[in-house]
Amino acid sequence: MSFFRFLFSKTFLIQLVLAVFAVVLIAFIILQWLDYSTNQDQRITVPNLERLSLDKVDEQLAELDLRREILDSANYNPDFPPYSVIDQVPLPGKEVKENRKIYLTLNPSGFTKVEIPENLIRRTRRQVEPTLRSLGFEIGTITYKPDVAKDVVLEMRHRGQLLEPGMKLMKTSKIDLVLADGSRRYGMEEEEDSTAQDPILNDLEDEEYDF
Repeated sequence: MSFFRFLFSKTFLIQLVLAVFAVVLIAFIILQWLDYSTNQDQRITVPNLERLSLDKVDEQLAELDLRREILDSANYNPDFPPYSVIDQVPLPGKEVKENRKIYLTLNPSGFTKVEIPENLIRRTRRQVEPTLRSLGFEIGTITYKPDVAKDVVLEMRHRGQLLEPGMKLMKTSKIDLVLADGSRRYGMEEEEDSTAQDPILNDLEDEEYDF
């Protein structure tokens, strides 16, 4: 009888509740630990985000429990849509842990403008062309003009407009070069000008020879 009394006693009931609570707590801790240890070993394959807009990127990353961070925009690439992903780190196919950040580089909306540098006029073609190309310009038509020098740049033009230092053009713009052809000689212009400016002196010299 004393045993049955103990089963229905307040002390036993309290101990029973505590025991059940302890079992539930231990089971919960074990399940959490198993879930954590499983996720630790779980790897997520990084998707290919190239050419995607940010909206589509966010959709894909949310499904995979990944995050993103935008790096500075790259130089404009006409082969990619504006504001689309042009590069990513880690690369597609790499395996990462859950909640990993994917670093993205976006394509700008268009080419940036570049300033025409100084000190290109009267420089040689071999000096000017690499400078312009390094700035993102393309070399257009080459024409020549009479000058005492040879293959030095006399003018730079874009669509017929004379370019001056400090002016800005879009990258990949074509710049036409006007070069010296070296056909003139030093002193030729002065002699031609002095002869043209003194017709009276020329007539007097002719009269002297007539006598």
